[in-house]
Amino acid sequence: MTNPPRKEETGETQRAKPGRVERTRSRTFSSSVASYRPSRSSEVYEREPLTHRVVQQTLNAQPLNAELTTESDLDLELKIRIHSQVLDLLPPELLSSDDEARIKIEVERILSSILNREMISLSRGEKEKLFDEIMAEILGLGPIEEFMKDPEVTEIMVNGPHRIYIERGGRIYPTGKKFKDDEHLLRIIHRIIAPLNRRLDETNPMVDARLPDGSRVNAVIPPISLIGPVLTIHKFYKERFTMDELIQLGTIDRRMADFLAACVVARLDVMISGGTSTGKTTFLNVLSSFIPEGERLITIEDAAELKLHQEHVITLEARPAGLTGRGGVSIRDLVRNALRMRPDRIIIGEVRGGEALDLLQAMNTGHEGSMSTCHANSPLDMISRLETMALMSGIELPERAIREQIASALDVIVQMGRFPDGSRKVVKITEVQGIQADKVILQDIFVFRRKGLDRNGRVIGEFTYTGARPSFLDQLQEFGFDPAKLGIL
Repeated sequence: MTNPPRKEETGETQRAKPGRVERTRSRTFSSSVASYRPSRSSEVYEREPLTHRVVQQTLNAQPLNAELTTESDLDLELKIRIHSQVLDLLPPELLSSDDEARIKIEVERILSSILNREMISLSRGEKEKLFDEIMAEILGLGPIEEFMKDPEVTEIMVNGPHRIYIERGGRIYPTGKKFKDDEHLLRIIHRIIAPLNRRLDETNPMVDARLPDGSRVNAVIPPISLIGPVLTIHKFYKERFTMDELIQLGTIDRRMADFLAACVVARLDVMISGGTSTGKTTFLNVLSSFIPEGERLITIEDAAELKLHQEHVITLEARPAGLTGRGGVSIRDLVRNALRMRPDRIIIGEVRGGEALDLLQAMNTGHEGSMSTCHANSPLDMISRLETMALMSGIELPERAIREQIASALDVIVQMGRFPDGSRKVVKITEVQGIQADKVILQDIFVFRRKGLDRNGRVIGEFTYTGARPSFLDQLQEFGFDPAKLGIL
């Protein structure tokens, strides 16, 4: 079924009337060059937009991996029984030891003894798989250890002990793997959070943390979870994407990429908007690659995910309160402190609360070129969210004053979208023109017009220039950019 193309003008975007937009701004010049690194591809594998390399599948395709087939109850009971016997027979001093080689030797000996005693016949491959699972139970994360090591898996979702799902290629699949019971799952959760100095119990039944590799972990346990312990792991990828790779993947086209690069170099303030898992943080990482060397950059995040390639970067990370309820450092605390650290630009991983007002004020007071992300389904929704978050700051301001702050601070909104085939795309690049009749005026410059699906279930469409002339063209020219070459005349 094909979706009709959207009209050029929607309810989200209002065109400004000439001569009636209030706006004042002036900035200075530098230059930036983004590196090129071609993506690797083959007939079967290609890198999925913004996140990972995936196996191409149709919308109705089922997972082909043997690992995703459900284990029979008999097999699961047998494995659990053998696992328990091995753990019972393993010397206690080895369970707390870091000597992995010695543990492997002892586990292999005990496993062979159990299989011989109970006359269980396994092929070499089955025995090796059972051995790996036992080792994962002792040293790793049990049933989810293999998914932590799989580079194609981007999200691991454990809904109680008997349901484990993964995200691969932008789509969610059941794995057929199980934990033994709630206690087994809780033991793995505590193994994950123990080195992070986080507490999880009935009095504190939620925890949000970052693993040493950058992956985000969230766990929820009873009584607030009615299905048993719930664990979600959003995996972090160390490999950085470049804009050229995103162009090859269809996330954005060359003209839009060149335009955004010019906006970053010209120190325009950019906000990246989108829903959950649309690739906002990854795209922010890519945009930051256009920031010129020689500028002092400060990044502020709840969980450090941004990886800027520039040399002069200070990375700050928020900290939750400790067991006593003290020692917490919020995003807003870090933004206020960053203003005293002489930054040229401030980059916030995501604004979620009162820090939105502090960021807007920073953008309006000499920190042009700052960037952040925000959860919103459209540019207009993002403006509304910023207003709401500014009100959360506790500072009583009239709505008109907040909207003036937003209209003066922001220049460009990049709207990200995620499609049914798992792909992520830049669906809009929108200019914030100013304020008129107490409303923030937006103007779409580029849009992605979706036309439907191809035979393989992939989204087809085209990136289109709307013909609108940005009001900051003069500023781009001051920084040495020719609007004709950027394709926006």
